[in-house]
Formats: sequence, structure tokens, C-alpha cells
Amino acid sequence: MSFQAPKGVPEYLPPRSAIFLAVRDAFSTAAENAGYSYIEVPVFEDTELFARGVGESTDVVTKEMYTFADRGGRSVTLRPEFTAGVMRSTLEHGLHTGQLPVKLWTTGPAFRYERPQAGRYRQLQQFDVEAIGTEDPAVDAETIALAWAGYQALGLRRVRLLLNTLGCKQCRPAYRAALQDFLRGLDLDEATRARIEVNPLRVLDDKRPEVRAQVENAPLITDHLCASCKAHHDRVRSLLEDLGVPWEDTPRLVRGLDYYTRTTYEFDHPLLGAQSGIGGGGRYDGLSEDIGGPALPGIGFAVGVDRIIMAVEAEGLAQRAPARVAVYGVPLGEEAARRMFTLVNALRAAGVSADMAFDGKGLKGAMKGADRSGATYAVILGERDIAAGSAQVKDLASGEQTAVPLAEIVSTLKEKLTK
Repeated sequence: MSFQAPKGVPEYLPPRSAIFLAVRDAFSTAAENAGYSYIEVPVFEDTELFARGVGESTDVVTKEMYTFADRGGRSVTLRPEFTAGVMRSTLEHGLHTGQLPVKLWTTGPAFRYERPQAGRYRQLQQFDVEAIGTEDPAVDAETIALAWAGYQALGLRRVRLLLNTLGCKQCRPAYRAALQDFLRGLDLDEATRARIEVNPLRVLDDKRPEVRAQVENAPLITDHLCASCKAHHDRVRSLLEDLGVPWEDTPRLVRGLDYYTRTTYEFDHPLLGAQSGIGGGGRYDGLSEDIGGPALPGIGFAVGVDRIIMAVEAEGLAQRAPARVAVYGVPLGEEAARRMFTLVNALRAAGVSADMAFDGKGLKGAMKGADRSGATYAVILGERDIAAGSAQVKDLASGEQTAVPLAEIVSTLKEKLTK
């Protein structure tokens, strides 16, 4: 076959795909435990939504979006991130007219045209949480703690929380002017110098070593905060301390999207090298207005499922392949296969995960399948067992084997598996 997956698009195959599901489950459980509800938003949207929402000066908009004209001549873009689409959906369907904050989570692929490398893909998988309609710093702390709970549920112990604030519309202009004055004195290329005039914060987000070295002594936003932003930031840190969530003050932390204000944070994993960011988020109090909605504050985060999988593997937390099923049927003969098929489906209906050997495999081949499935028990059924009205239930760890009446197989296995 000559077909291959598109360049820069990862695939997750068994048994590694089990880690993929475990990551999504850990974060969705944390979100639902905090009262967040699931939302499904389109994979593609009007291009202008992302241009206005994400920011026309960002690398995402200028270099990385998958944009095309559909058959009706409309410019549409595969979503590069979730927040703009979630905000658009919230406004369009009037969710913000009910109880606030609107607390939502979603998950799925996002798309960015990047140079493929480890941890940086053109189709990236994200888990996203948004709380819309509140300025309360407690909700800032809640979203951070929610993400932290997801990492902890996976057993990750090397995650670092980097925390900063970007100020607001009142205090950022003075900082912007001070930053521009500083950056104009540096030896930067023409494209970067142009960025100083459009959005100087983007220069602080530049990952090139030669640029990072020059901005090391750039002015800090924390030295230019208004009283309200300082109080907000102090409250967030105080609440995180109350929750036992450790953070590191990172006054030069700048997220890559234009809509961030005030609380800004990233989760970092030191074992992943250059692509060490495994999630991040912040407050976006002006996003609703940017896309034509009313003043509506919000905060949220997105975590990178692909990179979290790498972190799980880097910490050695995924060495054992998970069991596919709890029970594996081993039929010996055509009539046994027919009866086993009914029995396996009865187990599934009773909530017991089960599979069986197909294609008339002999005892040796079928038992190999049982071992590979990771099952706890095998149910062996042959002609003599059928005549006796029973089957052999074998504990695959101890090797102990017991005859159990066919009518009692389901209840017996349920009892054994719940002990």
C-alpha cells in the first residue's frame, strides 16, 4: 500500500492509545467534578473569527492557520484553538443570559501548519476548559486547580506551574510604551522590529535564543500593574496556596495569543526538552467584545494531549499495557463457538468486558489470545463441558480452574471480578 498518514499528524494505536484515553478521562473527570458541562463546537469556522479573536499579529494567524475557500466562496479555517469558537457558540446560543459563569469543557483536534517535530504537530489534540462571565479571581484559581488535578490523576510528579499576569486595559498601555522603548534599542531583524509596533508582547514570546538573550532585561509587567490587577493577582496566588497547588512566579511569561489579560499561566514538564509546555491558559476579558459581543469576562485553559502522553511516558508511568477485557472466551468446536458467542454478549450486557477467540482456533492458539488480551479469567468451553452443562473458568494469574454451570457463569464472574 502506498498511502500514509499526512505529515505531522500523529496516530495512536493500541496499546499506546489507552494512554490517550486515560489523559482525556483524567481531565474530563476533573472538569465534571467542578461543574463544567461538555460542549461540541465546529472543527472549522469563519476565518474572521480567529483573525479577530486570536489576534492578527500572532504567529497562529499570520503563519499557521489552515485557511481555504469553501465551495460557496466563503473563507473558512480549521480551528487552531478552541476558545474563540467556544465564546462564539456561547454568544450565538445565549448561554451567557443564564446562570453565570458558563462553565464548559471540550476536547478534540486543532490544526496548525507547523514544522513537524516531537511534540509539535499539524493536527494536535487538546482538552479545553472555559469559564465565561465572571471576573472572580477564585475562578482563575479554580481552572488552574482543575488542570492540576488532571495531571495528578495521571500520576505526573514533574509538572511545574508558571504563573504571571498581563495587566488590563488600564495599566497595560504604560507598560506597552515602556516595553516598546526598550525593544526599539535592540538589534532585531526587520520582521521582529515591525512586531514591536503592532504587539510588543509577541517579542517576549519569541523562542529564538538570540532574541531571548536580548530581552532578558526587558521591563516587567508586574512593575506596572494598577492596584486592581495587583490585588487580583495576589488573590489568585493566595487561593492557590490555600489549595496546595505550587506555582513559580514567571514575570516574563507571555502566552502566544492576543486575547489574554491578567492571569496567565503555563504548565511545563522538564523532561520534554524544547517542547516542554504541556498546557496553559489565562484570562481573556476582552475577547467577547473583540468578536462583536457584549463585555463578558472569561478564563480558561487548554492542555496538549499529545505532549501529556509524552510526559506520562517520560516519567515511566505507561510501561504496563492495560487489559483490554476482563474475561476471554475459549470455545473448542463449532457448537461451543455458537454458545460462547451468546455467553460473551451476556457478559457485556451485564457490564463485564469480554472477548473471545474466533476463526476456530485450537486450545493453544486461543489461550495465547487470552494472555494477550490481559484478561483476568478465561472461560473454556468444549464438547464435554456442553454435555455437562458447564464451562471451565480459569484464573489466568494462578492457573486455578473450576467447572461452573453455564447458567451461573455471568453471576459467578461478576462476583469474582468485584472482590
